[in-house]
Amino acid sequence: MGITVSATLDDRNAALADALWQALPYRSLQGHALVAGHHLYHVAPIHSLLHLPAAHRVDRRIVPDGTIFCSRLQHLGIKYGPLTEPMPATPIGQVVPDDLDSLMEAGRAIWESVYSTKKPIVAEVRRAGRTSGHSLARLKATDPAADALISDVHAETSRIWLEAPRELTDLHEGRIASGAGSYGTVVTTMLFVNGETRPLGYSTYGGLVRATVEGMPLEALRHMARVLVGIPAEFLGYCGLDTLDAFTARLMPLLERIDSRDDFLAVMAHMALYVNCLGGWNLHLFPWDLDTCLRESRGWA
Repeated sequence: MGITVSATLDDRNAALADALWQALPYRSLQGHALVAGHHLYHVAPIHSLLHLPAAHRVDRRIVPDGTIFCSRLQHLGIKYGPLTEPMPATPIGQVVPDDLDSLMEAGRAIWESVYSTKKPIVAEVRRAGRTSGHSLARLKATDPAADALISDVHAETSRIWLEAPRELTDLHEGRIASGAGSYGTVVTTMLFVNGETRPLGYSTYGGLVRATVEGMPLEALRHMARVLVGIPAEFLGYCGLDTLDAFTARLMPLLERIDSRDDFLAVMAHMALYVNCLGGWNLHLFPWDLDTCLRESRGWA
């Protein structure tokens, strides 16, 4: 959009701020909160955000506009106006006062992008005064099969990072090979895909990464992965996300042979970033302006 907003990082959550600083520069599909209010966020390609400690937490509703956050949902977020959701958040910095008007202008435009126009807006995050750039970090595994899966997941994540995956554009344009959607409906399938994709990335894969770092025994980690990832991926494959289904089919037998916590962490971190990327595109593509006939009544008691 040609809008540049500058910010300074601080020490309220130094580990998160440092992880962001070390990952720069990068680009990402810019999103907008859909239930919380005037809040921007995008998926940050930083594996460690899934598990780094955050000592300082705040109520997002009462901090100044322009506050910047990093979260375990792998998001970089910015508050630019009123918020309603009482979610504890971990601040890492603040937009400079002179750029708050530009931030609000960007926020309004990004809302229109997500809610109605569907024209993607890409955010670039870089150190002030430094050159542009973009990359996705690749973790490694010692097990050859695990490393091969990481390589393929990393390549696919890189491919769709700034370009909507065909599987999701087909779904949102009503092309569903399996016929998913009772009586020919499409919105129902899109809604269920959204409802499965977000928790699969945020809670399941993100949770497995955190549990690994926090010391859960490897056999328990394997068991939890077997319990948690298979059914959602199978359903999403039925709804059209064939690549995710294929990655999961390769992952499940790998669980029996991965004997290194580092390998397990690397695989789960890459699956988390991939699924969170899918989730970001799904939120962008979903036809939220269907809501125009379902506006909230402000007169209820």
